[in-house]
Amino acid sequence: MSITAEEKASVIKEYARAEGDTGSPEVQVAILSKRIANLTEHFKTHKKDNHSRRGLLKLVNMRRSLLDYLNQKDSTRYKTLISSLGLRK
Repeated sequence: MSITAEEKASVIKEYARAEGDTGSPEVQVAILSKRIANLTEHFKTHKKDNHSRRGLLKLVNMRRSLLDYLNQKDSTRYKTLISSLGLRK
């Protein structure tokens, strides 16, 4: 259900703003989005896994908070991030 180290490294490499950047909101949101996608696939086969569903809701709320923060600080970075991740219509 979680992402592998290679997947995480590739996501960090793609969304990092500078070399070695792992803490920027863009990287954190991208990693959370990858984990959310994996959990969503998990729930297609395990419909009654309510313990993991709670974790999914926590991840979604954390991603929403980071996106709100990024929108408040720099709306152009926010818009480019959601378009690259495909989070909005």
